[in-house]
Parts: sequence; structure tokens; C-alpha cells
Amino acid sequence: MPESKQGSSVAHFDVTNIGGIDETSVDIPPGVTVLTGKNATNRTSFLQSIMAAMGSTQATLKGDADEGSVALTYGDEVYERTLTRAGDAVQFDGDGYLDDPEVADLFAFLLETNEARRSVARGDDLREIIMRPVDIDAIRSEVEQLEAEKGDINDELATVESHQRDLPDLEQRRTELREQIEEKREELAEREEEIDNSSRDIEESRQEQDVLEEKLDELRSTRSDLESVRRDIEAQEESISSLKRERSDLEDELDELPETPMGDQQHLEDEIASLRDQRQRLNSEISDLQSLIQYNEERLEEEDYDVIQSLEDAPEGSDGAVTEQLLEGEDEESVVCWTCGSTVDREQIEDTVDRLQDLRRGKVEDLNDIKSELDDLKTDQREAEKKQRRRENVERKIQETETEIERREEQITSLKERREELTDDVESLEDEVDNLESEDFDEILSLHREANQLEFEIDSLESDLDDVSAEIEEIEEMVKRADDLREERDALVEELTDKRTKIDQIEANAVDEFNEHMDAILGILEYENLERIWIERVEQTVREGRQKVDRTVFELHIVRTTENGAAYEDTIEHLSESEREVTGLIFALAGYLVHDLHESVPFMLLDSLEAIDSARIAELVEYFADYAEHLVVALLPEDAQALDDDFNRITSI
Repeated sequence: MPESKQGSSVAHFDVTNIGGIDETSVDIPPGVTVLTGKNATNRTSFLQSIMAAMGSTQATLKGDADEGSVALTYGDEVYERTLTRAGDAVQFDGDGYLDDPEVADLFAFLLETNEARRSVARGDDLREIIMRPVDIDAIRSEVEQLEAEKGDINDELATVESHQRDLPDLEQRRTELREQIEEKREELAEREEEIDNSSRDIEESRQEQDVLEEKLDELRSTRSDLESVRRDIEAQEESISSLKRERSDLEDELDELPETPMGDQQHLEDEIASLRDQRQRLNSEISDLQSLIQYNEERLEEEDYDVIQSLEDAPEGSDGAVTEQLLEGEDEESVVCWTCGSTVDREQIEDTVDRLQDLRRGKVEDLNDIKSELDDLKTDQREAEKKQRRRENVERKIQETETEIERREEQITSLKERREELTDDVESLEDEVDNLESEDFDEILSLHREANQLEFEIDSLESDLDDVSAEIEEIEEMVKRADDLREERDALVEELTDKRTKIDQIEANAVDEFNEHMDAILGILEYENLERIWIERVEQTVREGRQKVDRTVFELHIVRTTENGAAYEDTIEHLSESEREVTGLIFALAGYLVHDLHESVPFMLLDSLEAIDSARIAELVEYFADYAEHLVVALLPEDAQALDDDFNRITSI
């Protein structure tokens, strides 16, 4: 048996003024609990109390009370909720066991009016009911976010691969630079040796030589600065060209992006707000109708109980009088209306309940249409907002690019001024060196000049080597990072696949769960000539809001066999009431399992099983008991007798 978040604990309920209950306290141990008794013995009311404690709003106040309450003690926690009459509605306060009871209302609390249970007989959209708790918008948003992250990684990997292709050329360039530097150093060493040999011959002119060497060093340094400035200018010009190309691409993209007028956005927001108001109003009306239908059905049950009780309470010898009274009402059974106090035909009240149910179904259809239209508008709004955000980002990037271009152009202007100053300095130093030359110093001056030039070239080559080495190291780091990026991308692709197929997986799991459990239960219950009931997923073109789309639908198939064993397909209308009830319950069980309610909802509730014979009810309860920590079943005494004697029984509420 699966474990809930509280573990296997006895649940204690204190209930006041819910349904037909004045006040009661009940303990529900783990396993199967059978609420047994005649009609109008508050079995359904207690099931409503459990639902209210779980967080549901599908519970009614006692007719003569303005306030009710339920407290659930479960494990070390206490959950309390109050019900207060507010006009024709009931207001719920307090914290229930579940933060969001919607899924439990659909697939765990299987009272007579449960939507999932009744959906099969009514021919409702089974796929919509299974998928209703799934936040498809959130899944789509996650997919968009993951796709954006994958795109960023792909861009980064493309950059890495582009640089990686340059790596062999860079390594060859580094080798060539090292060889050139080595050659220049050898040549410089030769010149310095020649200078030393020549210097010994002109010791008396050392002072002039020192001055000359000083000027030559200064000339070499100035030339080095000039070369650095030239490189900086080239780098800035390349950056400006790249920025201009980027600006041009952004401007092209901006031209393709439509500007969403504020009026259109406001119109969408107004439409969405209006539809939300309609949805809220319809939800409220449907809830009120459900409470009204349930209340009337309970009162009709109480009237049945009153008639039975009259027969049981009649004194001995009065059978004739009671029978006479019943015969008098045989042609036209009447009851006292609990709204106005007058006597009306029972059929009239039942017809009114049927009309209320039809009205509720109509409003549910309207609600589904509004939800569909609301989804379409939200999609339109998200697309408009996405395009507007992209337009704003592009405009901002264009502005930033233009600012950067201006900044770099200013730097180029400054660098060119610096280049002119250094060029003048070089020319001036060369003139000074020329003035210091004399016939005695011609040879040594020439040697110094060559040595000076070699040192300058070595400095330049070493600078190039440093740049190339740094670029190689950066690319090598990027290549190492590429493996991590590929792992990240693989994980993202896997998560994307999971998100994209999540809806499909839920649908497929629901169909598999239904078909598997339906086959199993039909094998256990052994309905005559009912071979199989199964759901098939098919693609159909349907209308959603203002457009037609391809959508998955669930088709229910019923296969029977003739006396000679030939199989044929039947329709839901030809199922017996017992067969329809079982099919609806198994469909609800499929939803219970596919949404993992066995992990979060400790209670499953079953009510109104009278259409199924006692032996099959016993088999059905045994089957459902494997999936819920607490299975609470409301049964008539004659049906409860067929169940295992070890099950917990509650006969008085």
C-alpha cells in the first residue's frame, strides 16, 4: 500500500453541522472502512466532511445551521475548516490537508456526482478531464526557457568550434615566432660582440658613445610605442567594423519586428480580464448548482427514509391502514416541498433536479469554451509581449552599439594624435642620431643602429608571441569548457524531450492505466457477454476557441460477444447501469494513479454503489483497497454483508 506524507495513521474527525450531521466524532484507521446503514443515516454527509477536511469546497451546511466545522487530526497535525452561510452560497475558511484539492475532487472523492465517475455515462470529453489538472501553459513556458538555454549553449559551442579551427594555424604561428625570436637574438648577440670589439678601439670617445647609445635606446623605445599605437588603432578599427556589422544586423531585425501598439495590448488585457470574470462567475454558479443539486438529492433520500421508517414504526395490526395510505398515493406520489412548504409531486422535484443538472452541464460547457478562448488570448498576449520585449532589447542593443562605436571612434582620434606625436619624436631622434655620427663612429654607429633595430624587432616579435600564446591558451580553455557545454546541452535536450512529451506521456499513461485495470476488473466481475471496454487515443481536428486544431481525443470502445462467440462493438448507451458505474469508477482510478494521488491524498471515497450487486461491490472494494491508504465506502447493510469481516465498520454517525 502506498504511503502518504503522514504515514499509516488513524485519522480522527470532529464534525459539526455538515450535511445532515448535527455533531459527531469518528476515527478512520488505515485500510478499508465501511460506513453501513439505511438511507438518510448521514453516510454521504460524513464523506463530505472528509472532503472538506481535505480542502474541498464540495460540502454542504446543515439546512438549519449558519455555520459548521470539521477538524481532522492526522499524525501530529490538526487541520480545521469552517463553513459559513453567505446568502445562497457557503464560505469556507481554514487550512485543509491539501493545498489544492482540484485533482482529489476529480479522482479521489468518488461520490455519486463526481465528474470523472459520471463522465463515461454522459459521453464527456474524457481526455479533457484527465488533462484538466495539468498546467499546459507552465509546460510551454518551461520548454521556451529550455530552448533559449540550449540556443545560448549552441552559440557558445559554435564560437568554440570556430576558434578551435584556428588553433593549428595559431600553433604554427607561435612556432614561427619562437624561431624568428631565436634567430634575432643570435643576430643581436653577434652585433653586440662586434660593438664590444669596436669599442675597445675608441675608448677615448666613450662619452660620445654613451650619448649616442642613450639616443639609440630612446629611439628604439619610441619606435616600440609607435608600433603599439598603430596596433591599437588597427584593433579599434576592426572592432568598429564589427560593431557596425552588428548594428546593421540589429537594424534589419528591428525592421522585421512589428511594433505592438499599446492599444492592442490593452485590448488583450481587457478581454482576458473580462473572460476571467466570466470564468469566476461560472465557477461560482456551477458550485452553487452542485450544492443545490446535492442538497435536493439528499432531501429526496431522506423522504424515502421517512416512508420506510413509517412502515417500520407502525404498530402491530396497522398494516392495513398504512397500506391504504400508500395505495392512495400510488398514482401520484407527493412530498412536502422543503423550499415553500406546499405539497408537490415527487416527479416534479425530480424533474427540477434533472433540469438543474442539465443547466450545470450547460454551464460546464460554457466554462470550457471560455477556458479555451482564454488560453488563445493568453497565447496571443505572450507572443505580443515576447515580440515587444525582443524589439525593446534590439533597440537597446542598437543604442549600446552606437554608443560603443562613438567611444571607440573617440579613442581612435586620440590614438591618431598620439601616433603623430610619436612619429615626430622618432624623426627628431633620428636627426639627433645622424648629427652624432662621424667618420670615427661610422662603423660603431652602424652596429648600434643594427642592434637597436634587432632589439626593436625582438620586442615586437615577443609581443606578438605573447598575444598568440594568450589566444591559444584561451582557445584551449574554451575547448575544455566545450565538453562541459555538450554535457549541459545533452541534459537540456533530454529535459526538453521530457517536457515536450510530458502531455503525450500523461495521456498514454492514463489510457494504459484505464485499459489495464478495466481488463482486470472485467475478468474479476465476469459480466455476461461483455468482452472488453477500452480507450483508444486518436487524432481529430476540433475547434478550440476561434481556430481549428489537431488534438488528441479518447474514444471509448465496448466489445461484446454473441452466444456463438462472435465479437461486435457496442455503445455506452447499451451498458447496464452496473456496467456503466464500474466503467466510471475505473476511469476515475486511472486518473487517481496517473496523477500520483496515492502519494499525496491519503483518502479515497466511494458512495452510491447500489446499482452494482453485492458480490461485485465486494470484489470492487477489494480491488480499490490496494491503491489508497484509507478507502472509505458508504454501503447499505445488505451490500456491506458481502465484504470481508476484517474491514472496519461504522454503523452510527
